[in-house]
Amino acid sequence: MGQFDETHLKIIAEGVRLFNAQKYWECHEELEHHWLEEPGPIRNVYWAVIQVAAAMIHYREANLIGARGLIFKAKQKFERCEQFQIESELLNNQLSWLEFKTMARQVPEEPQLIDFKNLFEFRFKDPSLWK
Repeated sequence: MGQFDETHLKIIAEGVRLFNAQKYWECHEELEHHWLEEPGPIRNVYWAVIQVAAAMIHYREANLIGARGLIFKAKQKFERCEQFQIESELLNNQLSWLEFKTMARQVPEEPQLIDFKNLFEFRFKDPSLWK
């Protein structure tokens, strides 16, 4: 099935840059075609970022129902990443994946808007610093 590698890191870089700039809609748009074109389980990495970005749009607009639904879906994608064993050292070290996944999972099942604050403030490791 394969793990997240250098090729995937290059694909996700622009989406990460947009996410870090809190341009969540643009992040979603950037990663969506990669998610759709990726035939294997790696697509769940892109999909999780897309769904967290969309949840952050809802959070920013104080739409708790939208944020809650999308974070629930993103948590499913994190589970799939683990199930298919696609998480790699590269993903964790270059992308801060473990921190990202942990923050998303810390949002309770019945959240309030405040429960999204830490995730909203999260930034991936800057792509310009990736080795």
